[in-house]
Amino acid sequence: MVIDLRKCIGCQSCTVACKSENGVPLGSFRTWVDVSQIGQTVPASGGETVTESGTYQQQIKVLNIPKLCNHCDEPPCVEVCPVKATFKRADGLVLVDPRLCIGCGTCVNACPYGARYLNPVSRTADKCTFCVQRIDQGLLPACVTSCVGHARIFGDLNDPTSEVSKLISQHQVQVRKPEMGTDPQVFYIGLDGTLGVLDDPAIQHLVYTYAMNTNSTAYRQLAGSPAAKSAVAAGQQ
Repeated sequence: MVIDLRKCIGCQSCTVACKSENGVPLGSFRTWVDVSQIGQTVPASGGETVTESGTYQQQIKVLNIPKLCNHCDEPPCVEVCPVKATFKRADGLVLVDPRLCIGCGTCVNACPYGARYLNPVSRTADKCTFCVQRIDQGLLPACVTSCVGHARIFGDLNDPTSEVSKLISQHQVQVRKPEMGTDPQVFYIGLDGTLGVLDDPAIQHLVYTYAMNTNSTAYRQLAGSPAAKSAVAAGQQ
């Protein structure tokens, strides 16, 4: 899976779709969206933030980070399972066989991404399966089909013509916690906070307006820029 953070608006529709499709119990999540802020507070005359030492303004942007099981190529959860209930399928999916799972929680503790939980109903380990029941029928995961920004892209990385392969070849991508050596198979565009795009000002302006305070001067300047006006005009034709 490739997750394009330039397009995620943090609406949590993926979270809701996942719970609905997979019957995820209340209080548990197979996928979720964390919201982070990147930037800093700097001194500025007439800034919005006033303290005893002066006025400041926020030079930050919001980064929404969808998280889920990374279906690692080197999954530590598989290695530690004492009854081999957690396994890696030939196509790369990392799954849990609830008939074998004893609910010991060893795999939950072994996951460096916090992507596993003990299902309070079945009392077995649970996590994202990429909606295996759907992809085995040629369908896309529920989180992919429900994403309003089309930020999630799912496909065969071994197929050079697939959309995921093309995105990974065209963009600089990152994975979460690469230092763990798990070789995650969920790739992010813009995970390091550098929301880079193609060298097209119109595209860049249209992508980021949602992440900016609409009451800010920067937003008003952005909305009034020639590139943004031409892009909007093109979209209305």
